[in-house]
Formats: sequence, structure tokens, C-alpha cells
Amino acid sequence: MRMARVLVVGDEVPDIETGLRELLEVADLVVTSGGLGPTHDDRTVEAVAAVAGVPLRMDEAILGRITAWTDAYAARSGTDPVRYATGNRKQAHIPEGAEVLGLAGTAPGLVLALGEKRVVVLPGVPSELRRLFEDAPGHPLLAGLFDGTHERDRWVTRTYGISESRVADLFAEAGGDAPGIETSICARNYEIEIDVRADPQRADAAAALVERLRALLGDHVFATGEQPLAAMVLELARRRGVRIATAESCTGGMVAAELTSVAGSSDVVAGGAVTYSDQLKIALLGVPEQLLARHGAVSAEVAEAMAAGARQRLGAEVAVAVTGIAGPGGGSDEKPVGLVHLHVASPWGGEGARTQWPGGRADVRLRATVAALHMLREHLGADSRHFGA
Repeated sequence: MRMARVLVVGDEVPDIETGLRELLEVADLVVTSGGLGPTHDDRTVEAVAAVAGVPLRMDEAILGRITAWTDAYAARSGTDPVRYATGNRKQAHIPEGAEVLGLAGTAPGLVLALGEKRVVVLPGVPSELRRLFEDAPGHPLLAGLFDGTHERDRWVTRTYGISESRVADLFAEAGGDAPGIETSICARNYEIEIDVRADPQRADAAAALVERLRALLGDHVFATGEQPLAAMVLELARRRGVRIATAESCTGGMVAAELTSVAGSSDVVAGGAVTYSDQLKIALLGVPEQLLARHGAVSAEVAEAMAAGARQRLGAEVAVAVTGIAGPGGGSDEKPVGLVHLHVASPWGGEGARTQWPGGRADVRLRATVAALHMLREHLGADSRHFGA
């Protein structure tokens, strides 16, 4: 089973109907996402019923489950449960003949048979979608679609510090796709991810292709699995037996946020300081005032001092510092918008980096965050073999 098409449509019922009919022409299974909420602009179920040529009916069992959920929420939040009644009734109306896959919050996932075709209706909230989608293949209405299918072998290669076009060139040099092998090269989170999938009988050929490609990519490969970058950094710090601190200016705490988003990070992350002003760089991190006056806040010297100060003041063995000009204003000929200085300091040394990125404020901040995490990974001694699938 392969994905035939992805289609994005607006919230109007005719647009959703047209999209559904178009997809049902080319696919045996159509999965919708979004438009299942309690408000007037949540119209997916209505459109699915129209395409199926069936009316909507009230499902009393689902209404009871939704109402129990909103009653519990109302009790926790101190709101009147009556205010949810209209939305609950709207969400409990499902197409005649549809079966309920499950409930995520107040949104029921649905499965509907249209002759030999199947439509799965899922919520748009990613966590809710994933939860219900995992249950879909086992549903009786869908079981036949998956008979005889098999999971393809898969190899993930993640790279950093190399362009997408260069990766594409090296992929071609490695031999490229052959029958039964399918590769996607995708820029994701300012990294380049190469995803190779192969039919079981082509696994050996695919593995050989991956081996050749990784050899050509060399040190740009930092992982062969899907573990988040921040989790890799934390794992490396644990192996080293060290704690990490962050000192941030232009990223405003984004590096610390990434690290602490990983469950269990408290055993590794000592803390962070967001020192946006020169005054706080001096007061919180001990950056010398004369250093700021001589070189400016956005400089290699100040980044190094910030990292040293974070180690000392926050009690961590390893610290990363970020200072830059995210824009859109504040730049100059000498220090243009997009300029970022980073520095990592530890008991075994320090290293800095000067970067210059295009793009808007959000792009610069995100790039700087990713760069800081990769600097930590490299400084802590990353080996891509540690992070295999």
C-alpha cells in the first residue's frame, strides 16, 4: 500500500466534497484530518455524509461519552457544563453507516465504507490524530485493505552542515534508486534527512546503497535513527557525567526549552540564563563591561565570556552561549542581521562559531537554536552509531 496523493482544501463543504471525490477516484483508502470540532467551521463530517449520500444521525452513545468528557472539564475549570451542550450534539452527529473508531477529547474518529472504498475521518490535533490512527488498521472495516501488505525495510540517515542539493549529488553518485527501492531527501529542522525504504526482497541492495551513501557523506552524518537532537545531547552528557547550562541572548531561551522538553532532562540540565541586555550579561553571567564596550554584545569574545559565566554561575561543567542579531532591525555593515556567535565551554576546552544566516527573525532564531544543540553534540563527542534505529 502506497500513498497516492495529499490534498489540502478549505473549510467550505463544497471544497471538502470535491477533494474527497477526487481522492476516491485514485485511492482505496482516504484519510481526512481536521474539521471535527464543535464550531460552525468544522464541516468534515457533513461533507463526508454528502459524498456518501447518507444523512447524519445522532449517536447517543457517543453523545454520552462526549458529554462526560466536557462535564469533567467543566468541573475542573469551574465553568458551566451547559455551554458545551450545542457543540457536543454537533460532534455526536455522524454519517449513517459510519462506525466510530474512537474518541480523542470530544472529537470522534470515524470509519465509513463506500462500496470497496474506505474513508477514515480523524481529528486535526496531531496528538489526537496519532492516537486514533494507530487503532485504524485493526478496525474490521479496514482489515481487508491491509491483507497481504507488508512493512518495507527502512534506513534513516540524518545529516547536518551539508546542503540538500549536495546530498542529492552524493545520492546519485552512490547509485540512486533502483527498482523496489524508494528514497526521499528532505530538509527538516535545518538538517537533511535521507529516508530509504525497500521491499523485503530488495533489502540487501538498499543496505548497500545506504552504506555507500553514508561513506560519501562522512562526518555530516550524525544519526541513523529518529531520536530528537536534544535527547541525543542529553544522552551524551549522561555518558560524560556532566551537566549543561545555557546562556542565551537572541534565542531567548529556545535552546534551554529544547533541552528541557525531553522528559528526565533535570538530571542533566542545570539551568539557563536569558541575558538579552548588556546589564544582565554583566550582572548574571559576569561578562566584563569593558569586553562589551570593546567588542559589542554580538561578538566571539562576548559569546565566550557568556559560556564561561554560565558554567561558573549556574554550576555546570558544560555551557553553550548564543548571541546574535535576529532582526529585522539592529544590523549594520559590520554586523548584519543574521549574524550569530556561539560558544561551547567545558573542562576539556572551548570552541566558538560565527554564522551568518538569511531569513527572517524566526528563521535566524531557530537556526541558532539548532546550531547550538549540534555544537553541544559535537563537543560532547557524538558518534552516529550511538543513535541508530
